[in-house]
Amino acid sequence: MFSLPGPARTNFAAGLVSAEPTDAYGNTPVGDMRRAFVEGSFEVKGDARKMAEAMIASVEQNTAPRRLTFGAAAYASISNALRSRLAELEDQRDAALSMDFDG
Repeated sequence: MFSLPGPARTNFAAGLVSAEPTDAYGNTPVGDMRRAFVEGSFEVKGDARKMAEAMIASVEQNTAPRRLTFGAAAYASISNALRSRLAELEDQRDAALSMDFDG
């Protein structure tokens, strides 16, 4: 089992020391995240206590889930990634099925 937590409100970054931004990463997802942190627009909705309690409770289940997803951000990210992968697979369906022997 593994958990996939989204961002959670903690004091983790209170003492965070960041390097100066690098131009090479300016127009990348890393640059977007850096700007969101600096501007304060990175929304954190996750409740760390709820996440920890759910992790602990999951191992006490008779059949523990294979994966745990915590928070709206994690759910949206994983859902979008899986939908994208499924769309790519569906685009290859006809070609994949044409590779079998006829008859």
